[in-house]
This record gives sequence, C-alpha cells and structure tokens, in this order.
Amino acid sequence: MPMYQVKPVSGSHVKTDLPSCMYALPNVHALQNGEVEPAVKALEARQDEIMRKLYELKAAVEGLAKAVTTPDADLDLTVSSSLSSPSPTATTFRGVTDLDTLLGKDVGALRDIVINANPAQPPLTLLVLHSVLCQRYRVLSTVHVHSSASSVPPQLLSCLGPRHPDSYARQMFQLGFTLIWKDVPKLQMKFSVQNMCPVEGEANVARFLFKLLSPYPRDPAVATLVDSWVDTAFFQLAEGSAKERATVLRALNATLGSNPWLAGPEFSLADISCYCCVLQSAAASSAPTNVQRWIKACENLGHFGPAKLYLK
Repeated sequence: MPMYQVKPVSGSHVKTDLPSCMYALPNVHALQNGEVEPAVKALEARQDEIMRKLYELKAAVEGLAKAVTTPDADLDLTVSSSLSSPSPTATTFRGVTDLDTLLGKDVGALRDIVINANPAQPPLTLLVLHSVLCQRYRVLSTVHVHSSASSVPPQLLSCLGPRHPDSYARQMFQLGFTLIWKDVPKLQMKFSVQNMCPVEGEANVARFLFKLLSPYPRDPAVATLVDSWVDTAFFQLAEGSAKERATVLRALNATLGSNPWLAGPEFSLADISCYCCVLQSAAASSAPTNVQRWIKACENLGHFGPAKLYLK
C-alpha cells in the first residue's frame, strides 16, 4: 500500500513532437540551383578511374594466373596479341552459337583456348578458323614460344596478327586464342586445365573451333558427310601416299562437279580442312578443273590469307 498519492502534473492527452535529428544543416555538396560542386564531380571521376584501373589490374593478374596454372605456358614468351573486329567480307554461317553453352558461363575471367602446336607441322586449318572467329567475336590472340621449340619461322610468330595496344585489358574481349609453338608429337588444345583433358589432333580441334562459329548440321547425313571429308583431308591428303592423294583429288573433282561446296550448297568445315590440306600437300597446281574452280572460290572468301602467307 503506497505511503501517499500524487496527482499527475499533466494531462494524458498532451502530445510531444520529437525531432528526427539533433539539428538541421543545409547540403554543403550542392549549389543553390541543386547542381553538384565541381570538386565533388572531380572526386567521383577520380574514384571511377581508380576502380577502372583496379579492374584492369585484376584482369591482368588473372591472365598471369592462367600462365602459371597452365604447365605448357610457364616458360613462354609473349610475341603478339590482337583485337580483331568484324570484317565486311565475313562468311555467313547458319545458326547461332552460344558461347555460354559451349564454353561454360562467363564468370568474369577471359575464356581462353590454349593450343600447343609443333612449328614443323603448322596447323593451317586453325589459322583459317582463327581468322573467321575474329570476324564473329572480339578475340584476344596471343602467340608464345615454348623453350622446347628450337626454331620458329618469323611468319609463325606473327601468324595471328599484330599486337594490340589494349591487349592488357582482357575484359574487352569475348574469347582468348593462345597459340603456343612447342615440340609436341600431336597438336593439343586445352580450354579448362582443371575440368577437361586435352583434345588431340588437328581435325578434332578444328571441329571444336568450328562449333564456336556455327552448329553442326542437324541432318545426320550432312553432318556425317562433313566429318567424312574432314577425316579424309587429314588422314589421306595430309598424311597419305601419292596414290591416296590422287584418289582424294578425283573424289573432290566428282563431288564439286555437282555442288559448289563439298557438303552441298553451304560452305563448311569440310571445305576449310580440304583446302588447307590440298595447299599443304602441294597438290593445288595439278588439281582437276572442278577442284581448281573450288580453290578460287575459297580464296575469294578472304579467310585463307594466313595459310597462304605461310606457304609463300
């Protein structure tokens, strides 16, 4: 029981407005017309520039990490790199290729295709496919020389084009194409060192690269025909005897008598592979009439400059 009772000094109906802050000040970062002061704008621009440089530094470190984690590139010397833009003479391939589907989702790091090739057996087909890839994507192209390669011709050192001044900014590119001249028995391709085994053989690597340009034909018969010509090019034209090459040239002449291209009305990997192998086997000068016409049609596309440059 309380000792004594005290009456309330104020009524319960009185409401007190509480402030939302201790005191109010005018905005010191804005002028009277609401615009931001030049000093603040300069500070924001400086911060944006610092963030851009940090992003470029991160991309450069990722490139160095790729060289360290790839055993074949740890002793290499970068010779050239290029940023290629689409060409007006680009070949139109049917279908649309999604890089995320073929190479995995883009997580910020450059998706780099690393190829080990022997300078004694230059892969002309890959040089041509690189030229076509540069017409479709922004490709960072680099050439390296491994310590096991004792002698590399000068034209192979610059086979992917001149060095681009922005090659350090890897975030500008969609795809990396790294060619390493190395003493290997067979051509090898690595895309993900951690997640995939090497792809061996020029024919298999050519199939992989061509899928970055256009899906394989949906018709199984046409797809089988393309694969058949690709195998014929590398196993009979490039590595076969003189008798086998003569047989292939006759088959080419018969096919091209009724079709503009080897797989029908459309230019395909079969044409790229057979053209390069015909040139590499020095059989172009003695080829039949239809083959000669087909060779000129291929050259008119403008993709085979790197291959012809090496053979000169």
